[in-house]
Amino acid sequence: MMRGFPSRAGLGLPLAALVLAGFTGIAEARKRPEAPEAPPLTAEAINGAALPQREADRKRKAAKAERPDPLLVKVQILLDRARFSPGAIDGKDGDNMRRALKAYAQAQGLPEAQGPTPEILAKLQADSGPAVTEYTVTEADAKTEFVPRIPAKLEDQADLDDLGYTNAREMLAERFHMSRDLLSALNPGKSFDKTGTVLLVAAVTPMGSGRPNAKELPEEPKVDRIEIDKGSRDLRAYDTTGKLFAFYPASIGSAEKPAPSGETKVTRVAFDPTYTYNPKYAFKGVKAREKFTIRPGPNNPVGAVWIDLAIDSYGIHGTPEPEKVGKTESHGCIRLTNWSARELGRHVAKGATVAFKDG
Repeated sequence: MMRGFPSRAGLGLPLAALVLAGFTGIAEARKRPEAPEAPPLTAEAINGAALPQREADRKRKAAKAERPDPLLVKVQILLDRARFSPGAIDGKDGDNMRRALKAYAQAQGLPEAQGPTPEILAKLQADSGPAVTEYTVTEADAKTEFVPRIPAKLEDQADLDDLGYTNAREMLAERFHMSRDLLSALNPGKSFDKTGTVLLVAAVTPMGSGRPNAKELPEEPKVDRIEIDKGSRDLRAYDTTGKLFAFYPASIGSAEKPAPSGETKVTRVAFDPTYTYNPKYAFKGVKAREKFTIRPGPNNPVGAVWIDLAIDSYGIHGTPEPEKVGKTESHGCIRLTNWSARELGRHVAKGATVAFKDG
């Protein structure tokens, strides 16, 4: 018997049948449809994204795993511009986007949904501006002095002269309210720190830095009531007429230091704040027995803005980790993305009521 061929006795099948079965398997494999390619992340694909038909939807879901979805990029940007923040814009399905969609649908008198619907998308697209746009890296961007590394321990952060950004990718992603991964996905192979580089970014109002100047500070509307829902992990800001002004996802307290209940007031707003740690906070992992101060910067523990409340050591503030807002706990305070905290800080009135809902 020739080596390399199975015996009939061993398999109970004629050799011809085995050969035929082999060719049939190859043919069947060739008939199987290839997995659909992930949708492109071009300006045209995002700005022109629409709700897919049933078959297209099936293919889109099959291809969703790795890359952001152009439609969800568009929806999240439009929600952000309508002040119903999905948190860091990442083009992926998640709790923050779903909560923003739910709040937006309620505000518009539309049926609630787990994802974008024709009715919701039609309302959002009343804002006819493009969802993404081009941004050219400036000389000032390229000359930014970055911090090589932000230590994990608060005590070590106190040794730094500045709590600024660690690289251009982090800086530009936050400026345009995006996750760092989305900025990279929109601009494959591009340098974020080279003057003249043209980048594709979310078409939102860019986050500024430092204290807003007089031109940035609006006269109206003024937020005079804030509701913080500990159950649904969100913050709602209302203007003087009682109209919902903005919706933001939030990280609210923890088992170690739960957020308060009842009502309190806003006492002041500090832009680009320092952070002072008091040993009486007794944060887990912090061993310092004396007070220490951490200098300002977007990577400061309270981010770019501190909105002080009339409860000792509690406030509404930004964060150095925007992608985690609404998904992780805080040290008792109310943590927003830096851009949401800055927007709220520009509009909230001193003395505004802050109500905590236990959910």
